[in-house]
Amino acid sequence: MLALGVVLFFLLLMASIALHELGHLLAAKRFGVRCPQYMVGFGPTIRSWRRGETEYGFKWIPFGGYVRMIGMLPPRQGDPEGRLRRSSTGRFGQLIDSARKEALEEVGPDDADRVFYAKKWWQKALISFAGPLMNLFLAFLLLGVALMGFGIKEPTMGVATVAKCVVPAAQAARGCGAGDPPTPAAQAGLRPGDEIVSFDGVPVTRYREFQRLVRDSAGRQVRLVVRRDGREAVLTPTLIANRVAALDGRSGTITAGFLGITPVQEYVRQGPMDVLTLMGDMAARTLQAFAVLPQKMAGIWDASFNGAERESDSPVGVVGASRIGGEVLAADTRAVDKVVLFLLVLGSLNFGLAAFNLIPLLPLDGGNIAGSLWEGVKRAFARLTGRPAPGPVDVAKALPLTYVVGALLLAMGLLIAYADLVNPIRLRG
Repeated sequence: MLALGVVLFFLLLMASIALHELGHLLAAKRFGVRCPQYMVGFGPTIRSWRRGETEYGFKWIPFGGYVRMIGMLPPRQGDPEGRLRRSSTGRFGQLIDSARKEALEEVGPDDADRVFYAKKWWQKALISFAGPLMNLFLAFLLLGVALMGFGIKEPTMGVATVAKCVVPAAQAARGCGAGDPPTPAAQAGLRPGDEIVSFDGVPVTRYREFQRLVRDSAGRQVRLVVRRDGREAVLTPTLIANRVAALDGRSGTITAGFLGITPVQEYVRQGPMDVLTLMGDMAARTLQAFAVLPQKMAGIWDASFNGAERESDSPVGVVGASRIGGEVLAADTRAVDKVVLFLLVLGSLNFGLAAFNLIPLLPLDGGNIAGSLWEGVKRAFARLTGRPAPGPVDVAKALPLTYVVGALLLAMGLLIAYADLVNPIRLRG
């Protein structure tokens, strides 16, 4: 089951990447940009076919994909349209000229209005944003199926287990000893399968409300009404005073009542706003993760080569994510639990893929979006000041930085892939 889960999750993850690139392709075609290639993967081609002016296919290295659009780099200012007037001096200048020349070679005589750089700034921004937008849509769809179709586990008023004795928190792993006192629940006769109806005369329907009443009743004997085998029974446990962590983000500990039960967990369906709230929480956590990314990469290095423990919240790649997906399906849990967790993990990864690509650095989509927005600002300023409209933003000038960022991303990807193989994140230890 583990191998099947790994393969299934890997295929779905690659489908997410393929749909990301499809978003770029559809938007580019919508605005008239010629796209010679749409490929899933990198390296040598496994199989390809042509539909219209675009070649579609799969490549042997299945860790990404791309859409090739003509005219991603604009001509240098002052050069004749379609060719370079002269070569620049200096290593970086020659590097930029070489990239321009390669980009111009696939621009035909009838492509003047079909090149990427000639499109309006907002069209270029939308073409670049369409890929991450596809992943955000997939994230909402997958998380929506999990939360709205199945729901999330919430505690109910049913009693799942009753602790037999009171054990210090530091020794929670051990069983009951001869000198350990019984829990109030066990002493009062609570049983698994009971359903709590009221607490000291207060009807309770939500476990959080019941939990608050218990916490506020330390050291008191209370009247507990439960439904058992279709009939109501009255129990009178005396709650133990216990020191627990404070609620609502407060520091320190407080005295709270202790009963000694665990509730039955059932899936409760959520609404669309709950999905959006979850995605908002993901966005906040993603920003925090980006802020400590160098520290996390140092931790991955230690986990890979120095025998350090792999942190559970460290970045994962395609290999690690697929392994996690496999562990989800191989877990000894109910089928519904596996499906929900599988959807949540895949949805979270799609959200992460979108967020990562929106970082405003080339060669990521966010770099092209930032360049397009900057062009829009320059054009708006020119209109306000009565100046001639400026040309497209020359992203070719950022190529040296782009290559550096690309090399860093490649190194990060290889390090993460190695860590996923030798010291993977595991769901259960």
